[in-house]
Amino acid sequence: MWFLRSNDQTVPSPAEALPGRPDAILQPGLHSVLGTPIAGPWPEGTRTAVFGLGCFWGAEKAFWQVPGVVSTAVGYAGGSTPNPTYREACSGKTGHAEAVLVAYDPARVTYEKLLRLFWEHHDPTQGMRQGNDTGTQYRSIILVADDEQRRHAEASRDAYQVRLSAAGFGTITTEIADAGPFFYAEDEHQQYLDKNPRGYCPDHGTGVACPIGVGVRVE
Repeated sequence: MWFLRSNDQTVPSPAEALPGRPDAILQPGLHSVLGTPIAGPWPEGTRTAVFGLGCFWGAEKAFWQVPGVVSTAVGYAGGSTPNPTYREACSGKTGHAEAVLVAYDPARVTYEKLLRLFWEHHDPTQGMRQGNDTGTQYRSIILVADDEQRRHAEASRDAYQVRLSAAGFGTITTEIADAGPFFYAEDEHQQYLDKNPRGYCPDHGTGVACPIGVGVRVE
């Protein structure tokens, strides 16, 4: 998505952000791969997680392939503008990151395993970019639903930093923040790589394995 990238390196304040609109830009439907509602309702016990790791097209595909994931959706989160459009989010004027909402069955896949996928599928040391995709919308971010998710996110960050430092990478810049509204992106972006199998799909992973989910306990 380099053709719409922004060079902004500072997230705008609520006063500086675009005004947005009161109405959602998407009426959420069914997941084109999983056949489940992308906005619920989901089976009892389903939990949600929100991650931003650069371009949301490839990121969403990585999560929908995980056994135990009930549904996924792409959207905009972590900023100020209500119901932004794709172009608005890519302008850097909304404060949002491109994000993936993951609905999952905790009896089949743990939050820790989702965190491991998050860390390994991008470079969390790059600040406001991923590869050639530059701008605040491409920043690394974990939006946590509760104190338990925050504890696991922070512990996994610290564990992964040890591995990254040993491999010669810099400091993790990932933002860990309380989850606010998740604004669903336009329909053409939902399950984009299912609808466009040869579409843009960067993977900026470092090649460094994250220890979470492979026998390392997070206390």
